[in-house]
Amino acid sequence: MNSNSDTQILKRCFGYLRPYLNAQIGIYGLMIGINGINLFVPQIIRWAIDSGIFQRNLSLLSQAIGILLLLTFIKGVMIYFQGDWTEQASQRVAFDIRNELLQKLTALSFSFHDQTEAGQILSRALQDVERIRFLTGRAVLRIVEGSVLIILTAVFLLTMNLTLAGLIIMTLPLLLHRAYTFGRLIRPLSYRIQDQLGALTTQIEQNLRGARIVKAFGQEKLELERFTVENEKWFKLSVESAKIQAVNAPQLDLIANFGTVFIIWYGGWLVTQNVLTLGELVAFTTYLAMLVRPIRLIGRIIPMFAIAASAGERLFAILDTPIDVKDAPDAKPLSRINGRIRFNNVSFAYPNGNDVLNNISFETEPGQIIALMGGTGSGKTTLINLVARFYDPTNGEILIDGRMIKNHTLHSLRSQIGFVMQDTILFAATIRENIIFGHPNATEEEIIQAAKNAQAHEFIMAMPDGYDTEVGERGITLSGGQKQRLAIARALITNPRILILDDATASVDTNTEHLIQKALDFLMKGRTTFIIAHRLSTIQRADQILLLENGRIRDQGTHKMLLQQSDLYQRVHNIQHHPEGGIHI
Repeated sequence: MNSNSDTQILKRCFGYLRPYLNAQIGIYGLMIGINGINLFVPQIIRWAIDSGIFQRNLSLLSQAIGILLLLTFIKGVMIYFQGDWTEQASQRVAFDIRNELLQKLTALSFSFHDQTEAGQILSRALQDVERIRFLTGRAVLRIVEGSVLIILTAVFLLTMNLTLAGLIIMTLPLLLHRAYTFGRLIRPLSYRIQDQLGALTTQIEQNLRGARIVKAFGQEKLELERFTVENEKWFKLSVESAKIQAVNAPQLDLIANFGTVFIIWYGGWLVTQNVLTLGELVAFTTYLAMLVRPIRLIGRIIPMFAIAASAGERLFAILDTPIDVKDAPDAKPLSRINGRIRFNNVSFAYPNGNDVLNNISFETEPGQIIALMGGTGSGKTTLINLVARFYDPTNGEILIDGRMIKNHTLHSLRSQIGFVMQDTILFAATIRENIIFGHPNATEEEIIQAAKNAQAHEFIMAMPDGYDTEVGERGITLSGGQKQRLAIARALITNPRILILDDATASVDTNTEHLIQKALDFLMKGRTTFIIAHRLSTIQRADQILLLENGRIRDQGTHKMLLQQSDLYQRVHNIQHHPEGGIHI
């Protein structure tokens, strides 16, 4: 292992056990009791053989057997509670890490999610956490338990026969060296395996999410070939790991079993020479078996520390990622806003240096409708993302009601913003649960009223279970228009002061568009609204139209003003009224 960094990672992993200190005290208290019984049993066996069997003392033999049975029962009870408490503590560690991971993922800004594959995150949340759970549970217990048993067993062996014990103990450095060598090989390989598993998980996740598109374009074979390439990489890495482990296990067994063979031969000779009694030889071989088992176990578990270190490194890479957009230390809740928004020389560039917005300045009045137009990559979506502080500007400032949004808490800002996007995201839950997502305490009356205002109540009631109907993953059981109307109901029920509509009627038929437009008309009343739209019919009644080009405001004004003053807007207008041969913006 990479000693310094790995030690710090493992120390941090074990830090998750701190809240469960009482359980750990109980677990290791039971470990002492179990080891005490293990060390006492060979002495009972020696006593039973030498004083019971050889002396033909059936009464003493019966007593010895009774003691052995009692100790076995007590040990069984102790092992049960030890295993139960160990598993509970390690599962709580996994529970805490996953909670911390999800909390971090939800707090991280969009820039992180833009650059990170979902499959990699899933792999870390499942496989890597499981490796740390094993490390903080049974792995470390077995290491400590085995180490204590080895030391105490070695003491007993040395007191019984110095020569025999010395020869056995000489094998310990060989076992430890073998375990260290294995750990050094498996550590980097384990990291690569987990990374590749993340890539494989991403491939599966994308295929499941895009199953309809794959089938629609007849690309099943191509997707299978892509998956096979990633699967083959993971398979080869796993085979390489299995080969290393296959070489390691028999070597550990060979070193450990060498001592057993020698003891039987040399110890048997000592019995024939009356140097040892048969009971002492049996006790000695029993101690030896007790010594060999934890040595072999430790030899197999020590490499798990290297594997857990690589898992911890991947997990902590996420947990230590700085949050770009977060509450300032002195951030205050944003009180109920009117909706006056001002951009002062706002610029934005992604971490890769790609400029998206340059010196954007404009101001809205409360309740106004602001339409954003422009070609792909002009900066429309980025602009509305800045309003909600999904990103922070590289330069400039954004104010709401004269207050800088960076001075207020994210929750108080976003709770007053409603979103209706073209690509509506619904959760695999009931219709009711999707509507109340932003307002979990909404009453039944509020839910129904929001659905009615969103023109959704009628189709909801036509479904088998009404508001309790499950919509499937991403709302797969609903049409595009139905999903849009549920998204409008979800926005309505939070009573936002600012609305962001991203081409909400772009992909529906005329009748559905009419229903959605009625719902949007109700939704926009008295609210400051940003509309990203391509259809001029959607934005002609906007109070302001911002025509974006290459991250700048090319032209700005009402529909009538822009028709008179903007060549670009005139071209867009003519293209949509006479689409043949034109370019759609």
